[in-house]
Amino acid sequence: MKKILLCGAIASLFSLSTAQAENVTARPVNDFLESIGACVHVQHGQDASKMVDLLKYVGIRNVRDAADRNYDMSGLLLLHREVGVKVVIGPGSGARDEDLPATLVMAKQLHEAGALLAIEGPNEPNNFGGVTYQGENSNSVKSWMPVAKFQRDLYKAVKEDGQLKKYPVYSATEMGAQPDNVGLQFLVIPEGAGTLMPAGTRYADVLNVHNYMYHEAMWPGVHDNQIWSSADPTSECHIDGLYNNNGRTWGKKFAGYSNEQLTALPRVTTETGVRVGDSNGAVTEEVQANNYINLYLAQFKRGWSHTFIYEFLDDPDGSFGFYKIDYKTPRKASLYLHNLTTILTDKGKAAKGKDLSYSIKDQPVTTHDLLLQRNDGSFALIIWGERMTGSDAITLQLGKKCKEITCYDPTLGTEPTRKLDNTDNTTLTISDHPVILILK
Repeated sequence: MKKILLCGAIASLFSLSTAQAENVTARPVNDFLESIGACVHVQHGQDASKMVDLLKYVGIRNVRDAADRNYDMSGLLLLHREVGVKVVIGPGSGARDEDLPATLVMAKQLHEAGALLAIEGPNEPNNFGGVTYQGENSNSVKSWMPVAKFQRDLYKAVKEDGQLKKYPVYSATEMGAQPDNVGLQFLVIPEGAGTLMPAGTRYADVLNVHNYMYHEAMWPGVHDNQIWSSADPTSECHIDGLYNNNGRTWGKKFAGYSNEQLTALPRVTTETGVRVGDSNGAVTEEVQANNYINLYLAQFKRGWSHTFIYEFLDDPDGSFGFYKIDYKTPRKASLYLHNLTTILTDKGKAAKGKDLSYSIKDQPVTTHDLLLQRNDGSFALIIWGERMTGSDAITLQLGKKCKEITCYDPTLGTEPTRKLDNTDNTTLTISDHPVILILK
């Protein structure tokens, strides 16, 4: 049964001192909304024209696709023209020599239309036949030197191009699989790294991983804080995350960045998601939908600038999508994301974030919070839970009384569930999804 949000003033029941509250600096609502993305397969034959209304409905602002030998940008340009989405583009899987100049041409077409977000390196060279470059294939020679040279040369070509040099280059993905230490765990190889490529070799501006939330080999089953853990950039992450690709590679344990460095470095996720039916059926549509909205929040809170869920529409890989493969049958994930982005819709771009003083009394380890600010100066405080079962009654204490608090639950709709006036505290029931408080 859906757990209903309980939101009410209870000053008579709690006498928390305002000294317990701490100042938190808000981030602009639009920064969060701009972080939301999904993978599409327009280059694999998905009909972009049938995706326009679906993308508008859910509020996704970015898409990620890969050429995989299809260099025609007409479908992605249509999505930008009709929806306004920005595009991450790369050579895709099985990259080879001709894909490097073709990626530059594709990127320039997107740039000229105002549609380009970033340029990505090869997709998962440990899969799909590896990378073939300058006469060598990374699988056949059991070395990732072809991957390293391709990524190095792609980066150099982008940064030497007058139109493209301002765009970020994302690293290739699954760098933890390197069979030899060519240094792809780094953005720029540092002195003393002991890599086969020389110190100073530049690969990317942004670290890029596929930190899928569920991993039957590394962390089987379903768990409390499933999403929060997958977003952890450090060695505390239970799955194939940033640390296992760029801290100490999961394949051969080559050293990369420290936990402290990983926490500070620019990073994106270009694939993450879960199928309905995974983990022996434990992932229902409801679980997937809650996971997805929690995922965007957790990733943003933990420092990921963009997150792309794999994927927007189902394909032969299974039921990952917000919609089924027929372009018309929605899953709960589409409804919940629509509600989240609709509640948070903001016009304009907020100035530098202001501080709000608040605390959560005895905050459970499965309860997380994110403070955002709208252009009109009001705050959006999002509190979400990652409990597999049960719920927690929490107390939000503000540093001073708030003139108006409006409560929302994106799993119930876009209308307020409760409004409060002139109060400095409230109770919430938190379980497995977010609640949103608009404070004025």
